[in-house]
Amino acid sequence: MIGLIFGETDFPKYIYKKIKEKKKYLIIDLTKKKLFRKDKNSFSVSIGQLGKIISILKHYNCKKVLFAGKVKKPNFSKLKLDLKGIYYIPRIIKKAKLGDVAIIKEIINIFKKERIQTISSTTFTPELNLSKGNYSKLKPNLKDKIDIKNALKALNRSNQYSHIQGAVSRNNTVILEKKEGTQKMLKKIKKIKNIVKGVLVKFPKKKQDNRIDLPTIGLKTLKQCKISGIKGIVLKHKRNIFLDKIKSINYANKNKMFILVK
Repeated sequence: MIGLIFGETDFPKYIYKKIKEKKKYLIIDLTKKKLFRKDKNSFSVSIGQLGKIISILKHYNCKKVLFAGKVKKPNFSKLKLDLKGIYYIPRIIKKAKLGDVAIIKEIINIFKKERIQTISSTTFTPELNLSKGNYSKLKPNLKDKIDIKNALKALNRSNQYSHIQGAVSRNNTVILEKKEGTQKMLKKIKKIKNIVKGVLVKFPKKKQDNRIDLPTIGLKTLKQCKISGIKGIVLKHKRNIFLDKIKSINYANKNKMFILVK
């Protein structure tokens, strides 16, 4: 039995479709809209109900869990806490000051103490990782490579515990994604006349835990890049999640965009 701890984004939906007929599982649904409520094996809880989450996992003999999707920092003053939640919440609040990712890392440490192992989010979906190479007909030119370098410098300077994994570099200017995520960052970027240039770089943190929160893109990302006038996307070798891969590559080729994995 595997425990699937699902947050927002499309990645949990992909995992769910792939393993629901093949594996014994239960879902800890942390999404706001309770996206998995129709599944009889799903339990809708809040992040503050750690005691309930741990009890559910242990009751069903789940010794391993997988995190997928984003879990936003909660409003701690409004959380409904159970006894274990009250016990563990000071540790979580302390880590939350470092950033959103630190919350999940602390929960992983708590699970470890409770003898529950956390496995990689891509355990059942290795096909979503891309290796090094250029996946489109178009390749980055010299100007694109400068944009990539500038974006990577900006990402490396950001807090390793923050939500920031994406940066757009164009015209010697770098814009880092905010808590709202990559899609909203791209929507705020206006297209420069009819000129297509600039890159979106989605890279994990230097010390990122590869079991959780890997940079994720898909067809929606490519389409938004096109609307925003972004020429290409750059990902990290084997440390990414690429949804709608074939459709995305076809879209990039059709629209003269590049997809590079470094």
